[in-house]
Amino acid sequence: MGTPLHQAALDQLFVQARTYGKFEATAVGDETLQQLYELLKWGPTAFNAQPGRYVFVRSAEAKARLEPALSAGNKEKTLAAPVTVIVAQDSRFFEHVANPKIRELFEANPALVDPTAFRNSSLQAAYLIVAARALGLDVGPMSGFNADLLNQTFFPDGRYRVNLIANLGYGLAGSPAPRAERLGFEQVVEVL
Repeated sequence: MGTPLHQAALDQLFVQARTYGKFEATAVGDETLQQLYELLKWGPTAFNAQPGRYVFVRSAEAKARLEPALSAGNKEKTLAAPVTVIVAQDSRFFEHVANPKIRELFEANPALVDPTAFRNSSLQAAYLIVAARALGLDVGPMSGFNADLLNQTFFPDGRYRVNLIANLGYGLAGSPAPRAERLGFEQVVEVL
């Protein structure tokens, strides 16, 4: 059994963590992106299938490819962010599963593929956010984009499909909006 994290770690991961729209000009290096993946990959997914795929958009050329797919409200902050990650789902994720019975399950039941890929790549996106915060990065996840255009641009063969995008970097102090209220335990939880 694990040991509870200290309050400072909980604050960094959850309590004080914010969604950032503006970032310092500080670059996020390849080593940090690799550390990010090395952490997030350990998060559980169904059958350990890990359907999430990641494109770290950092260069000016790659940002120019991304720009047309962004909603008007997300363009400026995304183009200015040090890195934008496209979290996608692999429609053939089960080909990488070690257990042949699991591969056969998905091959025989194609209707299981999309919901499994979407649900578990969404989990992996959440792990990415927590891992980024654990590494001292700030995150600005978004769903404001044209998914069809983004898929045509970055995944033209159709195997991968975008789930969400998120800006990564070191957030500028004062850039998050005031924290919105959260629902209380009694409002959303039932213990049976």
